[in-house]
Formats: sequence, structure tokens, C-alpha cells
Amino acid sequence: MWSWVAHRVTGVLIFFFLFVHVLDTALVRVSPEAYDQVVATYKTPIVALLEYGLVAAVLFHALNGLRVIAVDFWTKGARYQKQLLWSVVGLWVVLMLGAIYPVLGHAARELFGS
Repeated sequence: MWSWVAHRVTGVLIFFFLFVHVLDTALVRVSPEAYDQVVATYKTPIVALLEYGLVAAVLFHALNGLRVIAVDFWTKGARYQKQLLWSVVGLWVVLMLGAIYPVLGHAARELFGS
């Protein structure tokens, strides 16, 4: 059940991110100066943590979506549902560990220096 909840929550979070992204991109047509200010706030370490959370949400949602497809369309999917879930969680953890430096490297350099 928790994977069901997490799948819905990550889907909603991704939707809201896309909504905000469309709005801030549209801001460039209204006021390029305001757009530049918004983009400047995106270079802060706090936003880098939010980006890491976005990567976590997108990655979990995608991997869990593949698991749901496997359970629904593979004849043995329901039998191996638990193993598929733990495979998704394991792969998600490994990929999230690999995403630490690419996503948070700039924030770490800004906070602690080169």
C-alpha cells in the first residue's frame, strides 16, 4: 500500500513542479528582469536540495510505474510483486546515491568552497 501512496504523492509533486516550471518560464515574456531574479534564486543551495528531491520523486515514480506495468501485464507479476518492489527500492537507492554529486555538487562548492 505504501508504494501506491508514494506513487500518487510523487505524481502530484511532479505535476506541481511542471506547473511552476511553465509559469516561471512564461515569466520571461512578461518581465525579463523578474525572470532573471527567479532564475537567480534557483542557484541557491536550498533549491539544490529541492532539485535532489525532484530527482528522487521522478526516479521513484518512473521505476515504480515500470513495476506497476510488470505486475499488471506480466502473467507472473502478481506473484513476484514483493520482489519487484524491493528491486525498485534497491535500484532507486543506488541511483539516488549516484545523483548526489551531479545534483548537489554545486551547492556543496558554494557552501564549503572549492
